[in-house]
Amino acid sequence: MPFAEIADRVWVARYPWFDVNVTVVGGSRGLVVVDTHSSSHVAREVVADVRAIGVGEVVAVVNTHEHFDHTFGNATFREEYGAGVPIHATDEAAARTIEAGERIKRDYDAATDDPHRDEVLATTIVPADQVFSSASVIDLGDRAVELVHPGRGHTGGDLVVRVPDADVLLAGDLVEESAPPAYGADSYPLDWPLTLDLVLNLATPATVFVPGHGAVVDREFVQDQRADIGVVAETIRDLAGRGIPVGDAVAAADWPFPANVLENAVRLGYEQLPRSQKRLPLI
Repeated sequence: MPFAEIADRVWVARYPWFDVNVTVVGGSRGLVVVDTHSSSHVAREVVADVRAIGVGEVVAVVNTHEHFDHTFGNATFREEYGAGVPIHATDEAAARTIEAGERIKRDYDAATDDPHRDEVLATTIVPADQVFSSASVIDLGDRAVELVHPGRGHTGGDLVVRVPDADVLLAGDLVEESAPPAYGADSYPLDWPLTLDLVLNLATPATVFVPGHGAVVDREFVQDQRADIGVVAETIRDLAGRGIPVGDAVAAADWPFPANVLENAVRLGYEQLPRSQKRLPLI
């Protein structure tokens, strides 16, 4: 899958498996690769595509969060570019990478008819070794690549990558274009809207956003998705405040996303709310 240059020395490749994006940021010191795809096997294709750009060697890797479709290529990049290549992530994401990876391996082990089963099971899980809690910078010589943990949302350890001189922001799975936002069992549905507010504050009116999955988007798209994520959070608060039982909540309201992707959001949202914001269930 060839990389397309979306801004000065910022290239994105969109891979069919999970419709996941891998981004390369170039500077005078070399290249930063953001997210590494879903197995050691497919990461070899990513490495070949990075080399086909023909502009330098990879000097750093970034994981936007711990999920396997963004981290399982880490081992391959270390094999290809050297064991000393730093892998950056938030401390929360790095601490959870092995646990999250082993969990997905168990799922694939049970999925005997999945064509990717063997390559997922064969992947060595390599967590980030360069971690931070709030913000960090990768120095590429003639440009700085900023890493920011804007808050909890898709996971507890999401980061975004800002390339200020190119006016590009890589949002990871805090923003998705080709599917609804993924409210997994490790998401924070009530925090997510405020986290996206901070992300938008990092951007300009002309910023190009790269979501974790799908096509490159603009600020208006992110604002609209933030509004929908905000509706989810406020609807959860309203239902809990009116005493709607959590098991009935998904069916009790109109939602901006399909109901079948909101079960975790509702359950986790109810769990996040303090007792003072929840009434006893209505009879």
